[in-house]
Amino acid sequence: MKDLFAKIYKDKGPLGKWAEQAEGYFVFPKLEGQISNRMKFQGKDVITWSINDYLGLANHPEVRKVDAEAAAEYGSAYPMGARMMSGHTELHEQLQDELAAFVNKEAAYLLNFGYQGMVSTVDALVAKDDIIVYDVDAHACIIDGVRLHHGKRFTYKHNDIESLEKNLERATKMAETTGGGILVISEGVFGMRGEQGRLKEIVALKKKFNFRLFVDDAHGFGTLGKTGAGAGEEQGVQDDIDVYFATFAKSMASTGAFIAADREIIDYLKYNLRSQMFAKSLQMQLVVGALKRLDMLRTMPELKENLWKIVNALQSGLKERGFDIGTTQSCVTPVYLKGSIPEAMALVRDLRENYGIFCSIVVYPVIPKGLILLRMIPTATHTLQDVAETLDAFDAIRDRLENGTYKRMSAALIKAMGE
Repeated sequence: MKDLFAKIYKDKGPLGKWAEQAEGYFVFPKLEGQISNRMKFQGKDVITWSINDYLGLANHPEVRKVDAEAAAEYGSAYPMGARMMSGHTELHEQLQDELAAFVNKEAAYLLNFGYQGMVSTVDALVAKDDIIVYDVDAHACIIDGVRLHHGKRFTYKHNDIESLEKNLERATKMAETTGGGILVISEGVFGMRGEQGRLKEIVALKKKFNFRLFVDDAHGFGTLGKTGAGAGEEQGVQDDIDVYFATFAKSMASTGAFIAADREIIDYLKYNLRSQMFAKSLQMQLVVGALKRLDMLRTMPELKENLWKIVNALQSGLKERGFDIGTTQSCVTPVYLKGSIPEAMALVRDLRENYGIFCSIVVYPVIPKGLILLRMIPTATHTLQDVAETLDAFDAIRDRLENGTYKRMSAALIKAMGE
């Protein structure tokens, strides 16, 4: 019999093998200072393009005032216990009602964390006779929720409606045998590529197939749609989303999440979501803070307008300079370059140390080998000057990547890793 840990000592995984070279800089970096468009990294000022504070609420004085007052009044413990036992309050109910109205649903239910809540919601919605059909590029929280499913599941090619239709045909035949139903899962905005899920086309398939639609709109909530209600509103199909999910960790710059649907569906879920039934209630200071943030989303359209001014300037500037930003239809701004992981490390170090630009780096196995993805998150706190400096820096690092500078710089690292 093997030692359970033998595999850990032998293989650290595709990312873990780079830990010695990467930790503290490329992964688990430590940004310092107040959350803003400019922060400090290892003592140097950098323009930060990796903070999910879309609307600039994280350090907004009105938000900080309410957060501080709520913390002083309630502390960080209240209410104690799970919602079903002793952790339920009128303010939790008020926030749920206001969130439901904002996303045009009958009812909503709070979740302590987005990831945890998504996993549990998928688990609660399906039984062993049901079939799940989901986008192959779905977020890890969706995939982990699907893993809990004891029945059949199919993936369809990313945003490929023809592939979805073929899998719905398979799922329909299987459901007729098992006596179950079909759950289709898509994201409103795919967080790496920035593409919106093709919700309008998915909804159109309801005329041909009998399924329910569950949408994870973490990056769409607050940023898309006339009122900020998300990708469904943007595409005119919000009413046809059966279960809507969003997190407070993006536009709301906080902790927590929610699901929204018809009242009967929410009533069922709140009695069957294991992650909420057996976990402490969302703390009151977060609930009060979320109420303030939601009010600002409703009453301050300039927040979203300022965000999109920066998004449009950044994305149009990158395209004009010949950068590949894929087919993003959201604030998420990916820049695709060609190179190895060691080259990516050299490039990002140069970008941070010599140009003062901090953005997230994504490499294999998250994306295919040979590609480097620099993922930027514009916010309402960024300025046009930030955009101009960033565009100039990207011109410079692309030149150095193409002329082999980063390949030469990374040679020693490649040799050390035995690549």
